[in-house]
Amino acid sequence: MGQLDVLIGEYQDMINTRVEGVLASDRAKLLASRLESAIDRLAVPGSSYAKQLEVHRKEKRTSVKIRDVYSVALGLRDDLKAGWTDTVVELVHADTHSEYLEMAETLLDAGYKDPAAVIGGTALEVHVRALCVKHGVATERPDGSPKKADTVNADLKKVDVYGTLQHKHLTAWMDLRNRAAHGDWAEYEKQQVRMLIDGVRDFMLKYPA
Repeated sequence: MGQLDVLIGEYQDMINTRVEGVLASDRAKLLASRLESAIDRLAVPGSSYAKQLEVHRKEKRTSVKIRDVYSVALGLRDDLKAGWTDTVVELVHADTHSEYLEMAETLLDAGYKDPAAVIGGTALEVHVRALCVKHGVATERPDGSPKKADTVNADLKKVDVYGTLQHKHLTAWMDLRNRAAHGDWAEYEKQQVRMLIDGVRDFMLKYPA
């Protein structure tokens, strides 16, 4: 939601400059794309916001598109602040992330601990980024590149989404996931992957996104 606040503020600043043709400029085109991306991340699939966006993103004229996309972003931001969409968003995220964990568990039970570790860790990283969106924590650096998982983990701790102990658990789980992804398969056991999956599932229930 913090991302929407920033982008909405940028749009308002832009139109307040009263520069002729500003809504057709490259600056407006970039801002329209960033607004679209933010709505994609925050709107529930199939919601009125998502449907409106699909209609407006087909508009070729930047000056028309940015006004329409801004209106969608403004409505979504206000509803999020009012808490009207929180429950639905959390349920959608929970269902999606649970599918990752079920896949990881199936692989682990079949004896494939390494891909199970990667998928379980991926579920954690996706959930952590969703928590960032929920709590207004940036997931990108100033240059637009994505922050690393351990960085956003630290950022969530800084704003008191969870405490030191939970932060340490996430750090260990992310480390296990990285070892699996980089082929360091002898450095962990099947039981540790089991603990990863169970721990991530409990974390998602305790801290819904």
